[in-house]
Amino acid sequence: MSANQSLMWIQAGACSGDTLSMLCAEKPSFPEFLQQNRIDLLWHPSLSPEPVSTFVKRIDAILQDQLALTFLCIEGSLVTGPHGSGMFDSFMGKAKIDLIRQLAEKADYLIAVGTCASFGGIHAAPPNPSDCLGLQFTKTEPGGLLTPEWRSRKGLPVINLSGCPLHPSTLTGALSMLVQELPMPLNQWHMPEMFFSTMVHQGCTRNEYHEYDIEEIEFGHEGCLFFNLGCQGPVTLSTCNTELWNGVNSKTRAGTPCLGCTMPNFPQDTALFRTKKVGDVPSVLPLGVERPNYMAYKGLARDAAPKRVVKREMDP
Repeated sequence: MSANQSLMWIQAGACSGDTLSMLCAEKPSFPEFLQQNRIDLLWHPSLSPEPVSTFVKRIDAILQDQLALTFLCIEGSLVTGPHGSGMFDSFMGKAKIDLIRQLAEKADYLIAVGTCASFGGIHAAPPNPSDCLGLQFTKTEPGGLLTPEWRSRKGLPVINLSGCPLHPSTLTGALSMLVQELPMPLNQWHMPEMFFSTMVHQGCTRNEYHEYDIEEIEFGHEGCLFFNLGCQGPVTLSTCNTELWNGVNSKTRAGTPCLGCTMPNFPQDTALFRTKKVGDVPSVLPLGVERPNYMAYKGLARDAAPKRVVKREMDP
């Protein structure tokens, strides 16, 4: 591990949800993580005790190559309105997107913290009056504030740690890999495969209800939420059911459908709690599943369901 490294956290068009999530990190907590890995926190809008003038001095030092910047973490959508000026989100009389562009060129690693910074998120949903973007993607398409070809000083594109909010363990885990200079394979949307190669469906305690097509049509019961109630767990890449939130729970375990908040197309322009279907089968199937096979399988699954599943005798 290198000598002291540095981290600067900037909020763009953000609600601070990712910061609040980051503060829930455990084993280690975020402050413990920084201390253990000898990372100097140059600035965080909620944690830094120094005055804003110190922030400004450190920005100037970075831009003049007098202060090294290892990690630049951006939280929130990149606001480019009105008319491309970025002045809907300004700092010291200048567009924040211009400051982020400048600092990005000085950082070893540029990290999009949360779905808004990764893909535009809720702020970029139609009609998007503030012209919000992600850092290097706009929803599923390459190209955001930075071009698809952009690379950081360490040769990586923007590392997208999506989630609304980001899971705190994903943040500390990804930073830890970078500190140790471990390989970090990224998927097509630049999300680290270490944290985004399995679906929310995996580890869901309602999984067996899904396999046997035991469906619910209203909330408050134990069956699968995918077929009728809009659950995105089978099509969402995330660790929510294998790395529980606060070590104890997840949306589906609490009876709430997964909303697919880590995916580039979040939020989808559809009803959150209703599943679109073709006939009796959801229009969007679990990742990697072919429709003819799925329809044939589901036709038999319910008849084969064990009594304990039909009677919903398992605790979700």
